[in-house]
Amino acid sequence: MQRFVNEARKALEEEFTRQLQLDYGLDPGSGTVTPIENLRHLNDTQRETARILRDTLAHYCASPGTSAASGLDRIVREQAFTVLNRLAALRMAEARGLLIESVGNGYQAKGFQLYARLAGAGLGETGDAYRTYLLSVFDELSQDLPALFDRYSPQGRLFPREAALVQVLSLINHGEIDPLWAEDETIGWIYQYFNSKEERKAMRDASQAPRNSRELAVRNQFFTPRYVVEFLVDNTLGRLWFNWTGGQTGLRDRCQYLLVKPDEQPEAATRLRDPRTIKLLDPACGSMHFGLYAFDLFEEIYREAWDWEQTHGPGALDRETGGSPDLKPLAQTYADQDALLRDVPRLIIENNIYGVDIDTRAAQIASLALWLRAQRAWHEAGVKAKDRPQVGQGQVVAAVAPPAEVDLRKRFMEDLDPLDAQLFEQTLFMLKGLPELGVLLQVEKELPALIRRVFGEHGDLFRAEDMAQWQKAETRLRKALMDYARAARSTYQGRLFAEDALQGLRMIDHCREVFDVVLMNPPFGAPSAGTKTNLGKAYPQSKNDLLAIFVDRGLEIIRRGARLGAITSRTCFFLSTFQKWREDVVLGIAQPEVMADLGNGVMDDAMVEAAAYVLEKQA
Repeated sequence: MQRFVNEARKALEEEFTRQLQLDYGLDPGSGTVTPIENLRHLNDTQRETARILRDTLAHYCASPGTSAASGLDRIVREQAFTVLNRLAALRMAEARGLLIESVGNGYQAKGFQLYARLAGAGLGETGDAYRTYLLSVFDELSQDLPALFDRYSPQGRLFPREAALVQVLSLINHGEIDPLWAEDETIGWIYQYFNSKEERKAMRDASQAPRNSRELAVRNQFFTPRYVVEFLVDNTLGRLWFNWTGGQTGLRDRCQYLLVKPDEQPEAATRLRDPRTIKLLDPACGSMHFGLYAFDLFEEIYREAWDWEQTHGPGALDRETGGSPDLKPLAQTYADQDALLRDVPRLIIENNIYGVDIDTRAAQIASLALWLRAQRAWHEAGVKAKDRPQVGQGQVVAAVAPPAEVDLRKRFMEDLDPLDAQLFEQTLFMLKGLPELGVLLQVEKELPALIRRVFGEHGDLFRAEDMAQWQKAETRLRKALMDYARAARSTYQGRLFAEDALQGLRMIDHCREVFDVVLMNPPFGAPSAGTKTNLGKAYPQSKNDLLAIFVDRGLEIIRRGARLGAITSRTCFFLSTFQKWREDVVLGIAQPEVMADLGNGVMDDAMVEAAAYVLEKQA
């Protein structure tokens, strides 16, 4: 798999570099941008793509410190990983019986052969017809997974020419990796191997601490083994449900790593939590390994919640604790248990599993992994594609930089109410550290003060219910941004501006949530130079190492009695530099519940001795 990913990446990056240079007048090596009017060889479609590529480059270069050369290098890299992820996604869907053979066997794929017979000769040569076929499959899947399959997105505008595509198809259909396409973890390996060990080593040799958000992401991509995932999920989500049900749950036998005494039977909760209100977050989600296994447990939790409500009555499930008092009881929402179970995969993606990552590839892959898991659940239950609920946006967010174009910001703000315009501008300023901080940016603490600065002179408008009023203002801003992105006067760069701003608003929503479970394999080591001072102020007990800061932050955003599970370096439990963190955080506001001292060689090539542990929040 590692060889496949490295060779496919090399082929795609070389292909897209050539396309930029030869077709579109853009040179990633020198950063040279040839005026479009000089590119007389382009047809109308290519000319439109050339304009969009320049708008994308301008959007990237608006961020401080981004040169044309580095912006074009980013475009090449993003086009390569998006095409690779798309083709891998189709191959995985085929292996699960979710899609007719489309990538397997290349031009001989059953789906394409059927398509070609129906289309006849109208689509041109075989390579052109196959490209059209794949784009039609992408368009179909973009209804559920726009982050990955929207071919008009900035990461997916280009498509490899026939020679490069045939090369990648040959690699993806190599017999040695054929059995791996049916495994849920395969997309995670693709994510990890896209950046080579040599690339990570070069980054570490150049600087002890990450120098930017990309280095922070690349240097901390370490696969979490399945047994560690199960150990942590079993003793967080599994343990909470075990406690709430008084031990009367099938998870007791299903969760092989759940640490329960043979005669243990806790007192059941007065009202069992409605599963639609249980929120789990992975704040450095990567390819969503924790979420994939948690999906399995949530399926069982929904089944048992239905039975619990049937036995104890419609008021037996607690919806208030999770902040959803307007939800109707399950039996009033669904005609029967089968109707509920048919909707459970959608409910899990939209309500239960949250993820954040500073790497846009992670957001693509995490969303894909959960979608594939939902499709597998429906497939195994015999639910036909036409009868499957439409999956909404989900709760995976990429912590991207807020848009930096001053002129576009001013143009957008012209049509806003003056107070909304001021709120929008200050919100973007508040989010400026997002690409390197992600969930560590404590926006929920800054938001009330920001709201009062903007609306303070207007009496009690925002004082009584700051957050409720923020939601109203946020709704207005979301609508204005979506309208702006669709407006005829908006350029492609304007669309990118609006989309990045919308991602920022989604990130604020995540930071305002209160979670029941946080699971993580967080970055470790020194913070980047640009964030060190701010992190030191925000997390004084944990500032020495990112792993300690992430644990600190994780405990901050969960409710009392909730649980945090992490795999990190074990040194944080005995080095003197972590003493204040151990005293004030691990023992001060939490209580260690379980720990596994794992030693070396657990996280691929991470040269650390690892420990996996669960903390219960006490204060």
